[in-house]
Amino acid sequence: MSFRGKRKNTEGHASDENEAHAPPKKASNTSAAADSDDSDDIVVCEISKNRRVTVRNWNGKIWVDIREFYVKDGKQMPGKKGISLSLDQWNVLRDHAEEIDKALAENS
Repeated sequence: MSFRGKRKNTEGHASDENEAHAPPKKASNTSAAADSDDSDDIVVCEISKNRRVTVRNWNGKIWVDIREFYVKDGKQMPGKKGISLSLDQWNVLRDHAEEIDKALAENS
């Protein structure tokens, strides 16, 4: 089965990474406690200088967050560009990793 060039929306969520289904950043009115340096998010890996993958618990649900960060007052802050995947969405993506690798090989 090939999904090349198609977006499949199986959970009724918008497929755009900036839509409302993603959990918001921690309360925007709070002080330094809301920045990434002081949070309890688990940083899984740094993809590049300004991109990282974290796992967080928000409103009792676990999310895999892939996000760009920026520096403000010497601290790394989460930006708007990114996507938060529920565990179900993460499992779908993970289960298709082999197909993604195959498609990448075909296009390189």
